[in-house]
Amino acid sequence: MAPYESDDITLADEAEDLRAGRRKAARYVVPAAVVGVAAATIGLVPALADSGDPDLPKISAQQLIEKIAASDVQQLSGTVKISTDLGLPDFGGLGDAFTGGGSRSGGDGSSAAPSTKLTELATGTHTLRVASDGPDKQKVSVLEDAAEYSLIHNGKNVWGYDSKSNEVFHAAADESAEHAEEAPATPKDFADEALKAVDDTTSVTVDGTAQVAGRDAYRLVIKPKDDGSTIGQITVAVDAKTGLPLKFTLTPASGGAAVVDAGFTQVSFAKPAASTFDFTPPKGAKVTEEDSTAAPREHTKPSGAEGFGAGLDGLNVIGDGWDSIAAFDTGGQGIPSGSEAGGAFGGFLDSLGDKVNGTFGEGTVFKTRLINALVTEDGKVYVGAVTKDALVKAADAAK
Repeated sequence: MAPYESDDITLADEAEDLRAGRRKAARYVVPAAVVGVAAATIGLVPALADSGDPDLPKISAQQLIEKIAASDVQQLSGTVKISTDLGLPDFGGLGDAFTGGGSRSGGDGSSAAPSTKLTELATGTHTLRVASDGPDKQKVSVLEDAAEYSLIHNGKNVWGYDSKSNEVFHAAADESAEHAEEAPATPKDFADEALKAVDDTTSVTVDGTAQVAGRDAYRLVIKPKDDGSTIGQITVAVDAKTGLPLKFTLTPASGGAAVVDAGFTQVSFAKPAASTFDFTPPKGAKVTEEDSTAAPREHTKPSGAEGFGAGLDGLNVIGDGWDSIAAFDTGGQGIPSGSEAGGAFGGFLDSLGDKVNGTFGEGTVFKTRLINALVTEDGKVYVGAVTKDALVKAADAAK
């Protein structure tokens, strides 16, 4: 048996200390500020794991989480494969409009802006090349069939380049920080978000060992204790030597293929060549400068209608931990339903959702493999990584 400790631990008391430790660790491996993006969260294809599990010293779940928090990898290069399967319907071109596909320009006025290109990581399978050399030099490239998108941070400059459209996005490093925390792109990014959710509603264990990208790793397993969540478990392969997360897999409670899998297929901790982070706009490329006069984006948690716009009547969080549900009032009358109420559009929405009834009245539940949302006939919305029954129960209790 591979040596490991599989103690089921509760980490509520240590959560704040771990978050403080992660502030230090957040500098490495193409941090969110470098990826600067927009995307969320299969075991990876079998080729990612070598045959045979390594024989490693025993370690507890608490010790392994502390190892992740204390990790301080500054220099790295490698290839990451990300697969995301939320189970969303295929809307063709309409889907592109919602996920950032195609060659459209985003809110920053350029197809090379991070807010445009990196939202594409939210669907399908993508291959990325990543490199990092300390806090001031990072690069991530999204490889496409006949094109490539690169986001480069080198000192005071951040460059985005879309070879398909030959467009360049440029911003000062401090200005581009407003794009931070919008989209994870490496196993570490995903693992950091998962560890933030660890509390007394969470089971955390070490479940053996593995090899990822030729590296010996421990398998950290994070599970909701309650059965109301749509999340089955999260598995993080943690490099035994450096503490760096090498692979992240989120599987749904419903079973089947994972919702998100992000893992290194190749990784090196040698110093990348300085030229890796050099960039000069190609001849003839359209260059868009980030508007430094625009109002900065807010990343604080919204409170009430101010956080969601004038159309909402406040936000409440029902429950806690993995079963928490966000509830708010749109101030409207629900959604169009059926051909009489909403024409073809109403019928289209009916086909996507499940009709439900409760003491709250009638509503429609819209489902993905991870996030579900209940919209009631009087415009109330309940959303979370919870089951349909949990949403109905919350709406009934709030009535």
